[in-house]
Amino acid sequence: MNANLLTLEGVHTHIGAYHILHGVDLAVARGQLTMLLGRNGAGKTTTLRTIMGLWQASKGHITFDNKDITASDTPQIAELNIAYVPENMGIFSDLTVKENMLLAARKASRASQMDEARLKWIFSLFPAVEKFWNHPAGKLSGGQKQMLAVARAIVEPRELLIVDEPSKGLAPAIINNMIDAFAQLKATGTTILLVEQNINFAKRLGDRVAVMDNGRVVHAGSMQALAEDEDLQKSLLGLAI
Repeated sequence: MNANLLTLEGVHTHIGAYHILHGVDLAVARGQLTMLLGRNGAGKTTTLRTIMGLWQASKGHITFDNKDITASDTPQIAELNIAYVPENMGIFSDLTVKENMLLAARKASRASQMDEARLKWIFSLFPAVEKFWNHPAGKLSGGQKQMLAVARAIVEPRELLIVDEPSKGLAPAIINNMIDAFAQLKATGTTILLVEQNINFAKRLGDRVAVMDNGRVVHAGSMQALAEDEDLQKSLLGLAI
């Protein structure tokens, strides 16, 4: 079995006239949490959207579980048991929390058919999801919406979970709750690719790290090694953890 569940090799992405990714090489190790770091505008979100087929790679190869998905469209990629939580969370505001969850539960056509044990586990991770189960999702706070977005992505077991900046704009207490949730997900063996700006978040959770700059991965290695090297942090990110 390949040690890497997801690999990008020489991936370029153009959006209209703009050349955003310039040959991205990225490996996401199976069963680990890989952090994707970098300054604003480095190409992190574009990388995630290219993996998910929301933007098509203009050059290079994307491989998931030994299958080339470079030219696959988004529904085909989702069918491979990959879940994506975008930066804007993608919540359906007019639907209830329950209805948002049910939409993601492909094996259930009504709430009673959802995996009860898994729901109970999700409620333990994100109590607000249970508390506001029958409330319109649009009425939730920003932190509660982020909890719902992640809960919805894991309503069924996933091979790969891709999340874009889960701590953005959240209060410290909610960030700690989110860190605990991802730690539990890691313990189940779920492979996770996480874009994050909160360096403490990255330090506490990451197994591996890739740092992007100007549309390329300029550093890859262990998260611990980066966390312990202040000179490397400053040269790559302009700050120290």
